[in-house]
Amino acid sequence: MGLFDQLKNGLAKTRKGFVEKVEAIFSKGRIDKETIEELEEALITSDVGIHAAQEIVNFLREKIRKGEIEDTLSAKEALKKEMASLLGSSAPVVLFGERPFVILTVGVNGVGKTTTIGKLASRFASEGHSVLLGASDTFRAAAIEQLEIWAKRAGASIVKHQSGSDPAAVAFDAIESARHKKIDVVIIDTAGRLHTKSPLMEELKKVKRVVQKAMPLAPQEVLLVVDATTGQNALRQAQLFNEAIGITGVALTKLDGTAKGGIVFAIKKELGIPVRLIGVGEGVDDLRDFDPKEFVEALFD
Repeated sequence: MGLFDQLKNGLAKTRKGFVEKVEAIFSKGRIDKETIEELEEALITSDVGIHAAQEIVNFLREKIRKGEIEDTLSAKEALKKEMASLLGSSAPVVLFGERPFVILTVGVNGVGKTTTIGKLASRFASEGHSVLLGASDTFRAAAIEQLEIWAKRAGASIVKHQSGSDPAAVAFDAIESARHKKIDVVIIDTAGRLHTKSPLMEELKKVKRVVQKAMPLAPQEVLLVVDATTGQNALRQAQLFNEAIGITGVALTKLDGTAKGGIVFAIKKELGIPVRLIGVGEGVDDLRDFDPKEFVEALFD
């Protein structure tokens, strides 16, 4: 199966939920005020978000006013073009600057954070980069064990402390170790529980501060992992984490298991944060660089 077909399969539920609504609206053969209002409703119920939906339909209304949209075919093409435009250009994780390149990975428990780290580590290793994982989710012994399994699988080093240790200390030691060994990439895992004695966001701020003490220009990437199946809740998580520590990119997992893939548009429109990676399956190669144009094509194909 080709990469595009793999993406198409991964977006099957979103396509069924959203595109079938769009096709039904356009099948009426007319483009009028009522059609555009129905389209706006379809966008909002597909988790595209109110602001992104409004921007898309306002663009279409303007095209109609100018006489540039006269039938459903031109309307559909304009819709695809505007949706791709709203997402902007591709913005994958790119290594830059002095080594190690530090990726601080955050997100609530259960979103696929550790798995995303493992897949990223495998990718960097396959590209010839040396990788070190920092097990800063010290509150769950299972998280440390899972990260160890991924480190072995990817051929990466790992820095870990005992369960219950200070997460910031692990992050500091990971960067120090990487600098000593001249490692290219450090990926730091963090805890994701939302309700504990120690507030999560304050802990993450501390981890980030300590990372910056170890290496002033780090972390070069603060990657938020969110679960696409949670829809608007994923957007709320992105807002909270961004306010607390400043997110530079999003990895959106489990797109293959949801009809809520429209959340990609909401995240971009509401927060202006690029979606860098998408998960469209269980395999190591199913963590894909997010290509907006390809995404929209796969959605409608």
